[in-house]
Amino acid sequence: MHALAELIRDVPDFPRSGVMFRDVSPLLASAEGFARCIEALAAPWRDSGVQVVGGVEARGFIFGAALALHLGAGFVPLRKPGKLPPPVQAVDYQLEYGKDRLELRRDVLAPARRVLLVDDVLATGGTLCAAAELVAGAGATLLGAAVVIELDALGGRSRWAERGPLHSLLRY
Repeated sequence: MHALAELIRDVPDFPRSGVMFRDVSPLLASAEGFARCIEALAAPWRDSGVQVVGGVEARGFIFGAALALHLGAGFVPLRKPGKLPPPVQAVDYQLEYGKDRLELRRDVLAPARRVLLVDDVLATGGTLCAAAELVAGAGATLLGAAVVIELDALGGRSRWAERGPLHSLLRY
């Protein structure tokens, strides 16, 4: 994991003062680093029966689509408002620095499908918990979640705790 951590760039005061943004762009630009990252994200889920990977906008799309391909699963995007054609189901949630909404097409996730959620960063847990609500609202089975980076100080893991397993590659 040390080699992956070296590919993460710290950007202070972005997008707001006091926030340390963890930029995954250098990781994505490294063919070897990106491949290692996807392999490490996939490892705990390989025998779990994942049928669909739900990627959270925006960087969760990148990791989620690659992970879905690696696991032989489908991919479903969980989007910010106004990006999907209706009908959609939506969940509002709090970010560490504001509010947002996440949407899922109503007919894209069949009931009882086994879903793994993926995002780049777990901060307060608001986004990932909203994604879990969308999966539950569709009648699908949530297997757990995988993130590249977990920001321990923001408490997202404790907010996620009762929803299922959480696998993070790097913890800050």
